[in-house]
Amino acid sequence: MAESKGPGNEGGAAGGGGTPKRKRGFLDRLRPYAVGTTAIVVVFGGSALIGEHVRSTKDDKVREPSGVAAAPVVPTGPADTATPSPSASPGPKLGLPVRPTIPVTLTVYVDLRSPDSKAFADEYEATLTQLLTTGQVELQYRLVTASDKQYGGSGSKEAANAAACAQDQGRFSQFMREVWKHQPDPSSDTLSHKNFLKEMARKAGKIKMGNFEPCLEQGDHNGWVTQSQKAFAASGLGQVPVLEINGKAVKDVHSTLTPQKLRKMVLDEAKRVIAVQATPSATSTLLG
Repeated sequence: MAESKGPGNEGGAAGGGGTPKRKRGFLDRLRPYAVGTTAIVVVFGGSALIGEHVRSTKDDKVREPSGVAAAPVVPTGPADTATPSPSASPGPKLGLPVRPTIPVTLTVYVDLRSPDSKAFADEYEATLTQLLTTGQVELQYRLVTASDKQYGGSGSKEAANAAACAQDQGRFSQFMREVWKHQPDPSSDTLSHKNFLKEMARKAGKIKMGNFEPCLEQGDHNGWVTQSQKAFAASGLGQVPVLEINGKAVKDVHSTLTPQKLRKMVLDEAKRVIAVQATPSATSTLLG
């Protein structure tokens, strides 16, 4: 059996006549701490290398924010007025729903750096809020970044990633509201400044910065943002803002559309979907 080593006998049995204990010098006492310090430096150095590798791959990896949704699939049924039903598209989910699923999905394509998108948000905020609070529509935002190509820089992409980070904490709408309220001159690319985006998050309130900041700094949703822009560019929908009601593009958003007209279009579509769902063939479409 191995002998116990007491505090007074490092090398031999207790009470024996082993070699007397050598007094430890200053360097001997320091050595364990030096080893520990070296280990810490290696760990942190390794973490820095790993962190750099992670950041370099964020643009390629598509990490969806919490609660995103796919494009709406609407029953067509036999009615002559039925709009074509979009098929569920493969790939990542790119829509950010603000309310649970109901018969009408209004998809809004916006660019956080675009003055036109801000003007739309300012004009239609009351209408969209009314449609949401009365349960008439599910609202999905699609964040695109075409303005970065127009003005240079990366402000739109950085802001869209930040909005997705806010969505991870259920504070997407509140974050967006602050960005619209404080949207800087698009030519300045201030939206690419992470300190500005952190300030928007603080103004939005109830965002845990300990979670938000790493998500922002490491570009956790950059790949998702890139995919959203690619899908928008491939769609040929034109300049933002763009609206879709149950997958069908709304015409004249930039010219003759008004909040009153939009509300009527949503209500008309809700009536159409309810009528289609009431038919037996529509029921089988939904279940199938």
